[in-house]
Amino acid sequence: MKKRILVTGGAGFIGSHLCNRLLEQNNEVLCLDNYFTGNKENVLSLLDNPLFELIRHDVVNPYMAVVDEIYNLACPASPIHYQHNPIQTLKTSVMGAINMLETAKATGAKILQASTSEVYGDPEIHPQVESYWGNVNPIGERSCYDEGKRCAETLFMDYHRQTNLDIKIIRIFNTYGPNMHPNDGRVVSNFIVQCLQNKDITIYGNGKQSRSFQYVDDLVDGMIKMMATSKDFIGPVNIGNPNEFTILELAETIIRLTNSKSKLVFNSLPKDDPQQRKPDISLAREKLDWSPKIELEEGLKKTIEYFDEILKRDK
Repeated sequence: MKKRILVTGGAGFIGSHLCNRLLEQNNEVLCLDNYFTGNKENVLSLLDNPLFELIRHDVVNPYMAVVDEIYNLACPASPIHYQHNPIQTLKTSVMGAINMLETAKATGAKILQASTSEVYGDPEIHPQVESYWGNVNPIGERSCYDEGKRCAETLFMDYHRQTNLDIKIIRIFNTYGPNMHPNDGRVVSNFIVQCLQNKDITIYGNGKQSRSFQYVDDLVDGMIKMMATSKDFIGPVNIGNPNEFTILELAETIIRLTNSKSKLVFNSLPKDDPQQRKPDISLAREKLDWSPKIELEEGLKKTIEYFDEILKRDK
């Protein structure tokens, strides 16, 4: 059945892939973005589709539309972007959540919050399960994002308890793929761009800190499956790839796949940077019948191809 779906942050990296998939399923899609980190180019190929509507709007301000579902993705997600204007980042997470929850309440829409593994902070348990409350510095440089997303989860739960709103919460772990911003400061895009340009690869700390990387197509599968669950399952649920790699292993893999002459350069570790990040996805397997299918090398090859094209075009 065709649905009318609102995607906030729809011109962003993840949002653009989600919009595309929802259109492939023959839904009508309203894409909201203020282009702070989103990019109109990410959705240019969708503009000719009569079921797609692109709207320039900041979710800090109220927005009303009659829709069946809302995916709330609006928020800068890389440290270089969310620390650029921390107050705006916090407003986007908190006021954006309130405004979208009010839209859902007024229209009876089902609403999904794209939360983050950053709610776990620098975790003291490994891997991270949804019942873990996290270890977050509330006054650090990353707090605008970490605490903003934690507060958004609180708002979603309180709207659910108080108004019986049909909510879903997912916690997204490190995701990569085409449509990432070349200068977003995230480790995968950083390393790929540096390798393609044969520049030194910047490693923060000793490179032994670990991350788990999921390809964007797997994440979109998980988001759509979560939205389709019955009203009695609201999450939160981890959506990520449990295969764990050190930052050094990632760098060496990208050097090999790009045949790069890049050398490794070590810098000091940023403040409050987590040492480990790995999802326990038992709940996603059980409730969503979901697990990631795309292995790191396969996903990296597709992402390298994308960045190679972008860098050649921008020369």
